[in-house]
Amino acid sequence: MTSILKRAVCRTLVVSLMTLSFQSAQAGLIGAEQAAGAPATAERALVLGALERAEVGDQLRLAGVDPAAARERVNAMTDQEVRTLAQDIQAAPAGAASGWGILAVVLVAALIWYYAIRK
Repeated sequence: MTSILKRAVCRTLVVSLMTLSFQSAQAGLIGAEQAAGAPATAERALVLGALERAEVGDQLRLAGVDPAAARERVNAMTDQEVRTLAQDIQAAPAGAASGWGILAVVLVAALIWYYAIRK
């Protein structure tokens, strides 16, 4: 029984490591403005551009916030606040969750069922 359990654990670890290897890291070059610590004009433009989107305006109105007041607030923010908000916008997921995580969970559950419960 222990050898079956060891094999099941090893196979589960191999499958999970293979699944995790499909995740990719992203790297890119930064501009001279970012390296030199220039004012956050690009970040401010990114945040203001996000506020110009129709769906963002609709969500602001549903929350009881006037989009014009939100633009004024962004213009009144410090560079560090704008930089933090712009990083949050860029790091936010663009869509639904990835199917790889769900697939990995189903696959691991199926392997556990096959090797531990079925026999």
